[in-house]
Amino acid sequence: MDGRLQWASGIVKKRMSCLITGNCGFVGRHFQEHLESLGWHVFGFDIRGDDPIDAIKFFQVGTMPFDLAIHCAATIPPIDQRKHNEMPVAADLALDSLFFQWALEYRPTKIVFFSSAAAYPIHLQRQQYTLRESDIDLDNLQQPDAMHGLTKLTGEVQAREARRQGLDILVVRPFSGYGTDQSVDYPFPAFIARAKRKDNPFDIWGSGDQVRDWIHIDDIVNAVMAMLAVDCTGPVNLGTGTPTSLADLAQLVTIHYSPQFHTHPERPMGAYYRCADISLMSRFYQPKISLEEGIRRALEA
Repeated sequence: MDGRLQWASGIVKKRMSCLITGNCGFVGRHFQEHLESLGWHVFGFDIRGDDPIDAIKFFQVGTMPFDLAIHCAATIPPIDQRKHNEMPVAADLALDSLFFQWALEYRPTKIVFFSSAAAYPIHLQRQQYTLRESDIDLDNLQQPDAMHGLTKLTGEVQAREARRQGLDILVVRPFSGYGTDQSVDYPFPAFIARAKRKDNPFDIWGSGDQVRDWIHIDDIVNAVMAMLAVDCTGPVNLGTGTPTSLADLAQLVTIHYSPQFHTHPERPMGAYYRCADISLMSRFYQPKISLEEGIRRALEA
């Protein structure tokens, strides 16, 4: 058996332990760094990286009763690929099902399930509207944003059933998370890369009018940890409540030069308007890093 899988199956705990699925991804690796800095034992697995472990294999042999399990693993191809073929994303339906089946057998003390703002009804994201947790009714499901939104919505249904079976689960719905080490397949790091090169013209996919709620990855991690500390179960939006269009983001990242901005309406633009109501989140945590500060850090990285 792979040595890391042996560790997950039988090592004797001496410190708090955490399982992170998808620990090579943007969110997963930040949780791993944070928890390890606090002295936790972290067992992460991912199909990427130097020591890949497939989720199916892990869920067959991983038997350690972790104190915390954070389920971040997901298949999210770049938006231009998803526009033409969403089927790879459907693999997340099986991934989430396997995760919850494993959790029901080995029962981590606490679980975090990462849903997404994409789970919200897509018709609410075609207008200027602030998304509230109550806009998703798991007893009356409405069409979410594409296959990714559907997998996350289905995951929330599974999380509810697992909670009924006695598991302690926190469900969070992050909006547009960003940071200095994110893949350039996402808008924020792509804009930062263009700004660092001083691209002129500066390209913006879609109309530029599409709105997002940008929250720094450090605030995502700290918000989740704050909610776990008070036994919050959610679902809870993770955002700042501040709507920012891609055109405005382009202006902010090019503060040191003055390019011409070229929009590309023919390219994928995603949902038109996606901003969080953070009333519930604010009971537990207030975001600390402004978008301007996050941009400064990314430009200097």
